[in-house]
Amino acid sequence: MSSKPYSNVCTISKACQILEPRWTLPILNQMWNGYTRFNDIRRAVGGVSPGVLSKRLEEMERNGLIERIEDRAKGTVDYVRTDKAIDLEEAMDSLSRWAQRNIESEVALNGSNISALMWMLRQAINVAELPTKRTIMQFHFSGEPEALKKYWLIYEPGTELELCIDPPGSDIDLFIETDQFTCWALFMGRTTFSREKEKGQFFMSGDALLERSIERWFPRSSYADVEGVMQLDEERLPTHNQGSGLS
Repeated sequence: MSSKPYSNVCTISKACQILEPRWTLPILNQMWNGYTRFNDIRRAVGGVSPGVLSKRLEEMERNGLIERIEDRAKGTVDYVRTDKAIDLEEAMDSLSRWAQRNIESEVALNGSNISALMWMLRQAINVAELPTKRTIMQFHFSGEPEALKKYWLIYEPGTELELCIDPPGSDIDLFIETDQFTCWALFMGRTTFSREKEKGQFFMSGDALLERSIERWFPRSSYADVEGVMQLDEERLPTHNQGSGLS
């Protein structure tokens, strides 16, 4: 069932009618980041069910925002933005900058998704700054269900990072303990490593070079350096960690 249309003809209302359905702009954002395959888009967006994503992609295709390209020989389907969607880039860029300057961190980062976080880390870590040897990093996230607490990132020079949810059976080069709220805040430029380590919200142990160089290999959003980005409230810890500490 489609939503009731707005009762006026102002340009903003008509734009909202096409762009307002939940997940539309996040999907376009991840396609802007280069994702074209269904599962890659779903992982990058985070929190969207396969059924909802499928429905939204169909609606976006009908509205002329994306094109579905099927390669029958390879058995693959790619979703790419049309010129109409690409024309939104300037508006989406302005909206992202506005959010960084005007939405408090506790609101902007609330409801973040651990799967999307780890997918982002896997895709965006600067491997050029990692040691030129097999490197294993373990992330332990407090405040998550037991099945979602531990992840391993494995790097082999000349290959893409591998994300694992099972122990790799090798020694860990760097152990990181934090919570996903803090990790997202670091990525978004809403806080710093020194500040979170001082607060006891970010702990590292292992390879000294990896520890010292984390600000070079840990990814940052392209909006992390927006002038006037709102920082975490110095006096407030994320709600899910208050009174509990790292565990």
